Amino acid sequence: METENRRILGQIDISSDPDKVWKAWTTVDGAVCFFAPEAMIEARPGGAYELYFDPSAPEGERGAEGMRILALQEPQFLSFTWNAPPHLPTVRGQQTLVQIHIEAMADGLSRVTLQQDGWGTGDEWDAAYAYFERAWFKIVLPRLKFYLEEGPIDWSNPPQI
Repeated sequence: METENRRILGQIDISSDPDKVWKAWTTVDGAVCFFAPEAMIEARPGGAYELYFDPSAPEGERGAEGMRILALQEPQFLSFTWNAPPHLPTVRGQQTLVQIHIEAMADGLSRVTLQQDGWGTGDEWDAAYAYFERAWFKIVLPRLKFYLEEGPIDWSNPPQI
């Protein structure tokens, strides 16, 4: 796999205004409606950006623990650190950079562009890249769209998007 300067990059259009999209990404109340069942978010540079995909797992294995917000510009830009899932222990201790851009479009749409950079080389990095390429565009962004257009995710029975 080509590793030099590789990046995950994609977008989705959502029938929602940018302020609602912003709140979905930057508040606990928003994040638990599409991203993960539990979260800790402190919407300020250096603030926590933790998403707990498995809140009952032991500490260190619940999800994106120890992640931080790097920059934000309401309601259009957010960047945060991100780590690999627990099943990839060699790269889990390292972090990549995720950037979220929110753009108002015509007809009440918002365009969300997601970019993830900072990939290393080797088999575990390749596995992490493949994992997130699927997770962002087959799960997270479609669930964001579902939440903002139809309602919060029922974590006991999440939609098969």
